[in-house]
Amino acid sequence: MGKTFKTVAVVGKLDGVGVSAPLGVLQSYLAKRGVRVQMDERTASLAATVPDTVAPVERVFVGADLAIALGGDGTLLAIARKVADANVPLVGINLGTLGFLTDIPADSTETMLGAMLDGAYTSESRLLLNGEIMRGGRVVFSTVALNDVVVCRGAMGSMIEFAVEVNGEFVYSLRADGLIISTPTGSTAYALSSGGPILHPSLPAISLVPISPHTLSNRPVAIPSSSEVRVRLIRGQNARVNFDVQSYFDPETEDVVAVRGHPNRLTLLHPVGHSYYAMLRSKLHWAERNS
Repeated sequence: MGKTFKTVAVVGKLDGVGVSAPLGVLQSYLAKRGVRVQMDERTASLAATVPDTVAPVERVFVGADLAIALGGDGTLLAIARKVADANVPLVGINLGTLGFLTDIPADSTETMLGAMLDGAYTSESRLLLNGEIMRGGRVVFSTVALNDVVVCRGAMGSMIEFAVEVNGEFVYSLRADGLIISTPTGSTAYALSSGGPILHPSLPAISLVPISPHTLSNRPVAIPSSSEVRVRLIRGQNARVNFDVQSYFDPETEDVVAVRGHPNRLTLLHPVGHSYYAMLRSKLHWAERNS
């Protein structure tokens, strides 16, 4: 049995659509159990009753024993860095579609979450990525990603050209639609649809996945998570760098995208009996018969 939780921070789906009803159920259930509830200001505006604490999302996890993302994987991705920096474990209640990360169905909130609040859960550590844009040796933008950092072509639609280094060693120059620098968590997202490998979350690895490379011999490669990856933009009008599709930066020629592991890791909690392979079978529809 793990630790029990007395103070919970709840952050709802970013656009607020469809959150009010399940938030009301969650809030009522936590109140019955005597659990203190903290909410960010946007989520609190959708709540049926005023929570114990309302704070900006940057501070809502301070003092909490547990964080709950009420929404889809995008909601969880949006708060991952803040939760990790606060050293608070995170659980997801799924209001979205696939739910690779938010694995408690909304209609099972009371039964599954109740057991977890009592200490019946499994814990998993997930790698985060630090991403920086450097111009003339100076950092002009930085943020953190849980899934991936993607250097890609922009609205003009033409290929971009870039050079890749790992730990200061030249790897290749490439003309392509882009490059995905992915964590094991992100290996089942954009990287997977671009032909990248699925990496088990426990692997200390990062994958480099080219997007539609001009040379077909350029294949995905997995490297140690302790590595620093640098991508220098050689040519590419309207190129873009995005981070978990949550934030982005438009680089200029000769800008360098530097990516390395974040010093803090995200702790995800799952219900007892959670299986990564069962999740893959369910979400990716493996071993299903065609109708």
